[in-house]
Amino acid sequence: MINIFHLICFFCSVFFVHTSHFRGGTITSRPYNSTPSGASVPVIVRERWSWRRSWNAPPCSAAIIAAQAPMIGDSFTINCVAGTCGGYWTGMNTLTYCTDFSAPLDVASGEYYQTYTVPINTSFSIAFAGNAWFSTLVVGSGGFWSVVGRISTLIRPDGYLNTSPVAVSLPILYKEINIQHVHVVQMSDFDGTDLLKCRWSVGATTTINQYNECANVCNGVPGATLIGANCTIVFTLTIAGSYAAVAVQIEDFYNAAAYAANTPMSSVPLQFLFLGYANPGGCTTAPAIIGNRPNRACIGVLVGENITEIVITQVYCPGKSIVEYVSSVPVGMTKSAITNPSTGIYHITLSWVPVSVGFQSPDVIRPTLVQGSASPIGTVFQNHTVFSIQTTKSVNRPNRNGTYIYFWDSTLGGTLVQKYDCGWAPEVTYTGFTTIIRFPIAPWTAGHFYYVTFDSGVASGTEFCGPESAPVTDPTYWVFNIWNPAVSSTTTTTTTPFTTVTVTTKPTSTTSINTLLTTTGIVITTTAPITTTATTSSTSPPTTAAPTTAGPTTPSKTTESTVAVMYPKDFEEACKQPVAIMTAVIFLVMMPAHALALYAIFTKLEATFNPSRIQTKTRHRQRMKRILN
Repeated sequence: MINIFHLICFFCSVFFVHTSHFRGGTITSRPYNSTPSGASVPVIVRERWSWRRSWNAPPCSAAIIAAQAPMIGDSFTINCVAGTCGGYWTGMNTLTYCTDFSAPLDVASGEYYQTYTVPINTSFSIAFAGNAWFSTLVVGSGGFWSVVGRISTLIRPDGYLNTSPVAVSLPILYKEINIQHVHVVQMSDFDGTDLLKCRWSVGATTTINQYNECANVCNGVPGATLIGANCTIVFTLTIAGSYAAVAVQIEDFYNAAAYAANTPMSSVPLQFLFLGYANPGGCTTAPAIIGNRPNRACIGVLVGENITEIVITQVYCPGKSIVEYVSSVPVGMTKSAITNPSTGIYHITLSWVPVSVGFQSPDVIRPTLVQGSASPIGTVFQNHTVFSIQTTKSVNRPNRNGTYIYFWDSTLGGTLVQKYDCGWAPEVTYTGFTTIIRFPIAPWTAGHFYYVTFDSGVASGTEFCGPESAPVTDPTYWVFNIWNPAVSSTTTTTTTPFTTVTVTTKPTSTTSINTLLTTTGIVITTTAPITTTATTSSTSPPTTAAPTTAGPTTPSKTTESTVAVMYPKDFEEACKQPVAIMTAVIFLVMMPAHALALYAIFTKLEATFNPSRIQTKTRHRQRMKRILN
């Protein structure tokens, strides 16, 4: 069993205080086991809500997160509001275990899981409704909230039970006013083949939920545009200090036909806030999360495994600093204090040991690149263009851009030769466990050495949010060099008496590596007696293939030895004539034998089944019987 967390951080040095307490949230569900068995199935329902921190007493703190007590939340319950409601749904308390808080921003978040036994082939909607939102909302100021999701135990066309999508967000996102923003909502699904679509929540009852999905905050971001395929919101805020509530539904479809017909299997709500602020001046470049793990990374973690991730943030404006991180993390994850190891660099450490939440999760262990599978390695030809490496599990193209494979020239001190963005580059393809890189034109320099490195997520798993492979920055992980035909092998001999050596070399191959392309056709002429011979290779400039004499020799008997190399094509040519002769001989020998065998067989058959012979034999037996009687 494993758990997954998304890392999303956002920060700001200003904050506002309001008296209302709701800050948005989400509801998701999944069966304990996706294979149906019996008349009912345990369904795990997950709720996550954010509140005004000072509204709870005592307010959430690091000690409360560690102790997981007391719980935070509201007195309202989540109720069944549409569909097949029955006694199996008794209402769900909205008190949750606190997971995150920000004292300056006065916000706290928590989550909670509860299991219900639901009949097979049942579908119904559940809603968390109450009040009040912020009094400074652009739309729905001080109004009611309604967060609605659809739970389904209908058996899918593939015979399994459906798992609803998952969407995550920070409770509050700070956005500068009067400029256009593009915000991507992260959404994933354990059913990896499902198609996902994001839409605005609506107040009508005509959707799959058959209930008001957004109460007073429908269309809460004026003028915003939603791209449903990847849940991207394009918007502009205009009022500093005011909030805009986002209410969307994430829905999953079995296939393209269901997508076109708009018949989702389930519906997951997500509600959060944008807060507009005026540019404070003195800084035109926003801080950025840097380091090996980028923002929006998906990391798979086994239950019981201790994971530690360091979030590194860089501030690009002098005199500015990071005063707070706002996070959305699983139950039990801890955050360290903010550290400032160098100018403009800020760190925070996240630590987590996942525990079982009572359900079996699919295998979402992050894929690992297998070093021994990298190909090619060693010496390769200058025209080589295809490279590949395998992983420990099946992988897909990453879900995000900016995940690169790099090729470096170590001979030139680590100069970048080529990089490909695995998120979209057609030169990088994925098939099963293998990642393949194809260069349109080989960029290599003869005699140079190269190495390959990888960003986090170059290989992403096929499950859920695509658990990412760890980054590889070691310059010795995958190395190769390019053969230099200008540097020939040279042979040095030491003999008593002296030896004359002649060396010839095969021409360069222009196709692929051939292990038979070595120094061939060596002719050695020596005076007798031969005592010792030593051969060494060097990378010195090529020598002239002519006799070299190191002193006078005594005339005597001369011997010549030629090392001949036969290639597969030569072997084929040499065998053509013998094979043809043997085929003719065998045919000539076997043809008479075959004819005799056929004659014997047909003679036997004629003697056995000829009607005239059968009648003659019958009359003969009858005649002999009369004579004997």
